[in-house]
Amino acid sequence: MELSAAEYHRKTGYERSRLKGHAMDWGSQPDLFKSYPGLKTVPLPQVMKWPEWRLEEVLRSVAPLSAPVMNKDRLAQVMLLAHSLTAKARYSGADFYYRSVASAGALYPFELYVAARGLSDLDDGLYHHSIGLHALTLLRSGNVMPWVIQGVASGKEGTPVSAFFLTTIFARSSWKYGERAYRYSLLDTGHLAENLCLALRALELPFELFYDFDDRRINELLGVDPTREACLVVACVTAAGGEVSGKAAELSAPAGDLAGPSRVSEREADFPEIRRMHGASSKLPGPVQDFEPMRDCLGLHSQATDTLPEREAWPAVHNYAGAVFKRRSTRNYVRKELSSDEFLALLESLCPACPESGDAARVVESALAVGFLSGSVQDLDPGFYLLDTGVKSISLAAKGFLMEEMTHACLDQQWLSNCALHFLFLADLEKLETVWGSRGYRYAMLTAGRLGQRLYLAATSMRIGCCGIGAFYDDETARLLKLGPHSALLYLVASGPLRKWAGG
Repeated sequence: MELSAAEYHRKTGYERSRLKGHAMDWGSQPDLFKSYPGLKTVPLPQVMKWPEWRLEEVLRSVAPLSAPVMNKDRLAQVMLLAHSLTAKARYSGADFYYRSVASAGALYPFELYVAARGLSDLDDGLYHHSIGLHALTLLRSGNVMPWVIQGVASGKEGTPVSAFFLTTIFARSSWKYGERAYRYSLLDTGHLAENLCLALRALELPFELFYDFDDRRINELLGVDPTREACLVVACVTAAGGEVSGKAAELSAPAGDLAGPSRVSEREADFPEIRRMHGASSKLPGPVQDFEPMRDCLGLHSQATDTLPEREAWPAVHNYAGAVFKRRSTRNYVRKELSSDEFLALLESLCPACPESGDAARVVESALAVGFLSGSVQDLDPGFYLLDTGVKSISLAAKGFLMEEMTHACLDQQWLSNCALHFLFLADLEKLETVWGSRGYRYAMLTAGRLGQRLYLAATSMRIGCCGIGAFYDDETARLLKLGPHSALLYLVASGPLRKWAGG
């Protein structure tokens, strides 16, 4: 039986009186590095030079009309900027590797695949990004682009020279978070999607990003076990010229067992609510008319609007690439005022300077509302504000210092009370369902993850702290923010000055 997004969100909500401790089954801890034993690996070259762009320049950049030459060196740059190992720690006698992509509980449920065609120094085929080896694993040989084109409705005039596929492995997050894990799978995959988009922008590669595609066809192409792993996002890099539509093609034979590696633990627990929710969200919506911005659907009445002043440059210490590799989740906040320049840079990171291509761009403001709680920001009164990312303006929804109450609603994680800002990603779940069906929940959560990753990188570039929070008492946050009956907080990202910067 299918499950609506509103039902799933309600069933997986945390309640203070019912939240119980969860004993971790360390014997079934999932493997965080997917591998394909026996299949051919292709080492990626070491990257000697990174883009020198500042992060704000990457966010403001306009994609070129045609792609530069795509080769293995450029692909290595894309892969490392999108998803790389950044630090190593030692826990219980074993090495643990942190990554450039934010993830709830550092469980990294996502995987990254690429289909290549016509690269001068890489055979046509479908590959898995083996992050631990800095290599590609060949899954299928030959040109798979006709299969991609049939599964993804591209609007560009050109032939994809590469396509990227972002999947999630459900068991990695559900091992810790149970039925609620589908929320984190979507948010974390959104984090990776944004890193990939920024990498493609920085390398001046024109691309389209898709939330909508034929789930069955794409999962079949990847060869995953769809009960354990599923594609959530597709990105296509397109070269000028060529035909958009591909002829019907037989899919080339896999190089080996592709479904087996989707299993990441010998004892994977089954969570029916996740299967039901993902099954419902796998249906594509029909044609949709223009939809009012989500911030107008929350039941809030905001006051006077203030347009954000333009800033030529952010008070950044690290450039774009430096921010990617130094990104961390931080919790050592100190009650210190955030400067207005730092505040405005964080807001600007959430406001796209130019439209993206692909269906993902069309749902950003319609599927998600962005707000924030101000605690200690220069020249800004404490309160709950809504952000209009389109025209770059803020409006006051409620006056007063709400940081302590939000901290209490976020499972009493006291470090949150020291932050200067709590960014809020909100949606009316019934509106999502009415307009797009359960697929709309994917849109909202993936977009929230993407914007959360932008905040991480913007904060890191300025050496201020950032940490995403997906664990909170759902009803308490809704009451605190005075949201409408069907509206909910989906994700919270905290930011502010740190006691000590430890990122180098």
